[in-house]
Amino acid sequence: MWTRNSFVEKRLTVLFLLALFFFHFAGVRIKDLGQIEGVRSVQLVGYGLVVGLNGTGDSRQSLMANQSIRNMLKHFGMTLPQRRMRVRNVAAVMVTALLPPYVRPGMRIDVQVSSMGDATSLEGGTLLLTPLVGSDGLVYARAQGAVSIGGFDIKTIGGEQVRKNYALVGRVPLGAIVERVPPQPSLAAGDTVYVNLRQPDITTAFRVAEAVNSSFSQPLALAVNPGQIAIAVPDEMKEPAKRMQFLAQLESLEVDPDQRAVVVVNERTGTIVVGKNVVVSEVAIAHGNLSVEISARPIISQPAPFSQGQTVVVPQTQTRVTTEQAKLFALQESASVQDIATALNALGVTPRDLIAIFQALKAAGALNAELIIM
Repeated sequence: MWTRNSFVEKRLTVLFLLALFFFHFAGVRIKDLGQIEGVRSVQLVGYGLVVGLNGTGDSRQSLMANQSIRNMLKHFGMTLPQRRMRVRNVAAVMVTALLPPYVRPGMRIDVQVSSMGDATSLEGGTLLLTPLVGSDGLVYARAQGAVSIGGFDIKTIGGEQVRKNYALVGRVPLGAIVERVPPQPSLAAGDTVYVNLRQPDITTAFRVAEAVNSSFSQPLALAVNPGQIAIAVPDEMKEPAKRMQFLAQLESLEVDPDQRAVVVVNERTGTIVVGKNVVVSEVAIAHGNLSVEISARPIISQPAPFSQGQTVVVPQTQTRVTTEQAKLFALQESASVQDIATALNALGVTPRDLIAIFQALKAAGALNAELIIM
């Protein structure tokens, strides 16, 4: 359970976002709201070795790295006994990648490298040739290259440590070459195109269908369900060349998506995100601050010279209590996000206080929004 004092001591970084509060909402393209059905990426995974580390690789207790090194050296005609394997410049890693749709063999994609053993850092390492397979067991790409972690992790002999970013996960930009591609649906076939929304919503699906019908001046689109819109291809656009033109026009149409009234709270980081449709019923908010500081100062009593007395240390405790006058701020009926921001800023509350206030507003029935605590 957190307290105000513990929060101040930890000095957590705070982000209080009041979404779409400062400006009028602009339209969003259909291509940013959803994607055409059947077009999907493929997840790839592989096991490999990162070499060239400066003594920050896996230790002798890591059986994966030692076994992998011996297997690799066998391909080069070398056999080493297990007892003499003392390599600290190699780390066993898992390599993951996302194969975008409609890529062609020979193209390059980014890969992510994550340590599996007890390595302390992947800084300066190089990923050896690693095959990346899909869920069907086929090799779709092969990765190799220098690992970039975007930071560092330095430890001194005295036990001091200076760290920036996470040193056990890195990336190899454009480090994988595509070997084969999975089958993808043909966009030039069929009389109907289905668009799947990334965030299903009845109002947004209806607005997308309205925007398509209004743009092409004919009833082509129909909202099948909150997450899917069926769009008929016009007769004059069914030819392969014109069909791509139709899809390009379709993706470029702008729609004003609807949003739920949501307040998202992350208690671990102190992050609070408030949606634009959040309103608060008539309510009064009071905020005060109480700080208790307890300090101990030792008092040393020395005996007289050449006496048989002993030095005595007596701790003296001092307690200081500081309290601020409570502030009261009233919100009128159906207060907007701007009113909420003005009220909370006037109270001078901390992020942890904001979380408590939103929870209290929800419990009182004054917060007309969904409260999500992460």
